[in-house]
Amino acid sequence: MEFFYILILAMVQGIAELLPVSSSAHVIVAEKLMGLDPTSPQMTMILVMLHTGTMFAVIAYFWKSWRETYFASAQQFRTNGANLVIATIATGVVGFGLMHIIKHFFVANPSTFEIEHLFGNAKLMATALASAGVLIIVSSRMKDRGDNEVNTRSALIIGAVQGLCLPFRGFSRSGATISTGLALGVNRRRAEQFSFALAVVLTPAVIVKEAYRLYQVEAASAGSDIAVLLHALVPGLLGMVLSFLTGLVALRWLSRWLEQGRWHFFGAYCLFASLVVLWVG
Repeated sequence: MEFFYILILAMVQGIAELLPVSSSAHVIVAEKLMGLDPTSPQMTMILVMLHTGTMFAVIAYFWKSWRETYFASAQQFRTNGANLVIATIATGVVGFGLMHIIKHFFVANPSTFEIEHLFGNAKLMATALASAGVLIIVSSRMKDRGDNEVNTRSALIIGAVQGLCLPFRGFSRSGATISTGLALGVNRRRAEQFSFALAVVLTPAVIVKEAYRLYQVEAASAGSDIAVLLHALVPGLLGMVLSFLTGLVALRWLSRWLEQGRWHFFGAYCLFASLVVLWVG
């Protein structure tokens, strides 16, 4: 893949991933405009590597605040760690359950279906974007309730909502989880911290899944030479570095708008972007 394509995808991913506007939808639209196939194993793997870059940006950006809250004491670590585990389990149950339902009840040939096949569906992506936009706008009307923390109940609900985002490109994970936290009365900063802590937990599992999927496809068509897989990962590694740098910029933007009461602007953008996706698709 040409360096120019990787540069564009990494910039789109790095900015959009950490803003509540669905990076996946933006990257998929960019891929289509450049004549690339967003449903191919190579492109889904590159997308995951771009997510990896933004994951490291999240760790770098939030590390100081996490250290002051999540790692402030043994009790805080146990409490916050338990909430992350609860939310992640809820994500897995809802996400994989939803994928199973889609595969067996809404697909003509479930034996050959993979959830990545949905990634190129413009109507589905536009609907997900619009849904995220409405959720963000509604949550922006919620009053910030001071120092309310994430508790077991809110962690369970936030994790379940994150699970709804897994099959649908366009349903922004960060937008949905932060908005859910706000709707449940969680402090804005705490909702943001918890949302991105969940992202750090979730991303490695997604990377392993996509790496294995890519290896299976490449091995079936070109033998089991590991060099084939490594060659396919090179563009993704380059994109990972670029998305890390742009991700740091995007996080500063998100934090500032969230804390200054401009959260609804992201929702309005999602509604606009849903129309663009329909036009491009």
